[in-house]
Amino acid sequence: MSKVICGLAVSVDGYITGREPGPGHGLGDGGALFDWYGSGDVPSRVFDGFRLTEPSARIFDELASRVGATLAGHTTYTDSNRFAEGAPHPTAPLVVLSRSDFPPANPRQTIVSTGIDDAVDVAKRAADGKDVGLMGGVLVTEALAAGLVDELILHQVPILLGAGRRFFHDLPRHIRLGILEVVAAPDVTHLHYEVKR
Repeated sequence: MSKVICGLAVSVDGYITGREPGPGHGLGDGGALFDWYGSGDVPSRVFDGFRLTEPSARIFDELASRVGATLAGHTTYTDSNRFAEGAPHPTAPLVVLSRSDFPPANPRQTIVSTGIDDAVDVAKRAADGKDVGLMGGVLVTEALAAGLVDELILHQVPILLGAGRRFFHDLPRHIRLGILEVVAAPDVTHLHYEVKR
């Protein structure tokens, strides 16, 4: 059965972008959050060009292999130049949740403007039995608040960015997490949680 998961790189002070993210700037000056994608000798089996340390390769490829569709918020989509290559994942289609309807940038994308529940449903159908990977702090928080998230993976990078876009935003209540796995790699710690219901 398809799960809804989120695996994002995050600074120790809770940012998933650096300062001034946006079109033409990507994720701002937060590029250091992604240095671990190329800091090792083990090539990713899923993402061409990624060379990770052994512990990171195991975690990253296991999660990336589970993803059958990606669901991103409109801000993440815009900041990433509408994923001009098609989608952030090499094989999974992209669903974008937006407040307004607009034509997708390419055939691998679907735009949903009718809310988080509908967007997750569309992404689950597109995932064809595999998992849905969430992208974007506001979208993840909205999905958590709606009780739609099964697992959270924080790839915590040992850096304090001091500003940028936060991973988590205001939630209407506490959300309890259970620790599934903690894996320390040389330049990132992978924190894998299940969302308690």
